[in-house]
Amino acid sequence: MTEPALQRFPLPSLNELPDDIRTRILGVQEKSGFVPNVFMTLARRPDEFRAFFAYHDTLMDKDGGLTKAEREMIVVATSAVNQCLYCVIAHGAVLRIRARKPLLADQIAVNYRKADITERQRAMLDFAVKVTTVSHTVGEADFAALAAHGFSNDEIWDIAAIAAFFGMSNRLANFTNTLPNDEFYLMGRLPKA
Repeated sequence: MTEPALQRFPLPSLNELPDDIRTRILGVQEKSGFVPNVFMTLARRPDEFRAFFAYHDTLMDKDGGLTKAEREMIVVATSAVNQCLYCVIAHGAVLRIRARKPLLADQIAVNYRKADITERQRAMLDFAVKVTTVSHTVGEADFAALAAHGFSNDEIWDIAAIAAFFGMSNRLANFTNTLPNDEFYLMGRLPKA
């Protein structure tokens, strides 16, 4: 595990964690080859860890509707707006892998309006960013614009829920100073043969 140099809260020891949390973290480590820093940061509060990842998994791992790559696009775009280094880098890595496009995450993080995405995806990100920045102004015109691009009500809910959930996640990562693991920076950079 790459440990952040300036972590604001002490990280728990893996062997002192409840069994279910330790098992989940070891499963992630086995799959990815490292433990993402956010897991250890949140593990210091087991009940919150469980609630956080239950909602995360419900939003990000469901089948149907938005693609998994589109879900990651929302995270990268809104995390960039919220200036969350951890989520931009970590979810940018996941986006590069899921979309199989090594440049896409960087484009979306810097300016999704100029990224190599479809008009439909741009509309999706416009809405996600609006939910992130001025949710009190969301109205019927926003829903009509998304419907014109073929988004269902359930997909619109997912866009908003992902933006809102990662608004919370961004704030947790920022106030705890959870930094991205070094491993994330290189993931998905070179297309597979």
